Amino acid sequence: MNAMTTIGILKDADLFRQRALIGNVWQHAHGKATVDVIYPASLEVLGTIPDMGRDETRAAIEAAAEAFKGWKARTHAERAALLERWHDLMLENQEDLALLLTLEQGKPLAEARAEIRYGASFVKWFAEEARRIGGS
Repeated sequence: MNAMTTIGILKDADLFRQRALIGNVWQHAHGKATVDVIYPASLEVLGTIPDMGRDETRAAIEAAAEAFKGWKARTHAERAALLERWHDLMLENQEDLALLLTLEQGKPLAEARAEIRYGASFVKWFAEEARRIGGS
């Protein structure tokens, strides 16, 4: 199974990214170095991820620090709404996310679905906590 096959079985091919998000821009590693993502059941290459180094790590940290300024300026209700939307998107895309998890790790699809729901539950919890920051 190669990258094109993987993309073809997803309902939303945009969920299959082979770049890293830094500063709201999907990027390759400097020098275009990559690491193969292997399907453990067949040892086939599903795709690649950027092999980021020190410079990219620093850029990601700086971008996160800059993004945090905007996050701090949001109200508790705005934060809650964003986290709630993230939760909803995880559940809306549960099948694709579970399939990617299965392909990357070789775990059973049912277990991957449960892991996506479990992860989404934490995002939901933080959304609820964000609502309570204002004292409600």
